[in-house]
Amino acid sequence: MHSQPTSSKEYKLSSSPKNKDKNGFRTLKLDEVNLVSSYYNQDGNRSAVTGGIGTEKLIDFANSLDVKFSFLDKKARKHSIIGEAAIDYYSSASSDKIDPRSVSSASMTDIHFYPTLAWSMKNDKKRISVGSSLSYSTEWDYQSYGGNLSFSKSSKDNNTELSLKIGAFFDTWSVILPYELRPDGYGSGAEGDNNIAHKRRNSYNASIGVSQVINKRLQLMAVIEPSYQEGLLSTPFHRVYFSNGTLKVEKLPGTRSKLPIGLRVSYFMGDHFIIRSFYRYYQDNWGMTAHTVSVEVPIKITSFVSITPHYRFNSQSGVKYFAPINSHKIAETFYTSDFDISGFSSAFWGTGIRIAPPDGVLGIKNWNTAELRYGHYSRSNGMVANTITLSAKFK
Repeated sequence: MHSQPTSSKEYKLSSSPKNKDKNGFRTLKLDEVNLVSSYYNQDGNRSAVTGGIGTEKLIDFANSLDVKFSFLDKKARKHSIIGEAAIDYYSSASSDKIDPRSVSSASMTDIHFYPTLAWSMKNDKKRISVGSSLSYSTEWDYQSYGGNLSFSKSSKDNNTELSLKIGAFFDTWSVILPYELRPDGYGSGAEGDNNIAHKRRNSYNASIGVSQVINKRLQLMAVIEPSYQEGLLSTPFHRVYFSNGTLKVEKLPGTRSKLPIGLRVSYFMGDHFIIRSFYRYYQDNWGMTAHTVSVEVPIKITSFVSITPHYRFNSQSGVKYFAPINSHKIAETFYTSDFDISGFSSAFWGTGIRIAPPDGVLGIKNWNTAELRYGHYSRSNGMVANTITLSAKFK
């Protein structure tokens, strides 16, 4: 929650005249490497692809690698450069129902690739940090380009920090329609059959946060994160069945404003327990409101082994354009049967175990930490999911 000042030991190492070029720049060094692999599966019977009823089975294998470098410039400001590449492979039974006539449509399995390049600069003397990032994302029905700018300023005693962030993402959607609603000559979106329309979706977001160290045990952070979207906000292959038997594709407004407000509280209970809690209130101009509460409690078992139970509860109201299958009226302007934006409550719970031996994991000196986490997710409308994540840090 609160960035800690650089230790004197770290500063002396970074400021050493060794490894500097003739202009006073410290040689670029590798700080750390992080590897994360995860497995996710879900099931349910509320797929929007088939009108709000039908399989939601999905399996996802995700892997990411990020590498962090740093150097000091001649003004002793620390620059960090992080490159990250992530790739997901997923199999979605519900997406395969876009065109159930085929043995296996182009959307049943796919690869999602999303690299990011980020830079930040920290000036300890002025207690200022600035940063920026560029990102790219692609999978079978869209491509996205985005970027962020960030700024933070700490008080003289480093107990208060103001952070600001703005970002924008520019997406291009392939307008892939359910097979029975395609005009004559309209393509399927599969490779070699691309006679389809393409639409834009732009997203703009901001974040304003204030963190405060109350005392040596208690830290708080309040954050507000407004965002605005415009363009194609409907999913073109979501079916909607009307009360008179008519079938159409989902139609939602072309703009959406969101306003989440959150509060984080961290309490340090001695050397072995930390309580990290979070509350968020959310509302948007589509009529949805939501409340989210989460808590995790890292517990130190030994000097290098800890476990982290966690729990999150969410309750949300549905958007005003939602109705279940066969419930929409034909005169309605906007309509969806996507249960992701309906009213429901959900719970996510699990635990993690983290090891950080002084001599390295498995005796490998540079393998700093390893962590295994498990989580179970359930919704009041019947969807369930499980996830397992393994991460490793090398320093």
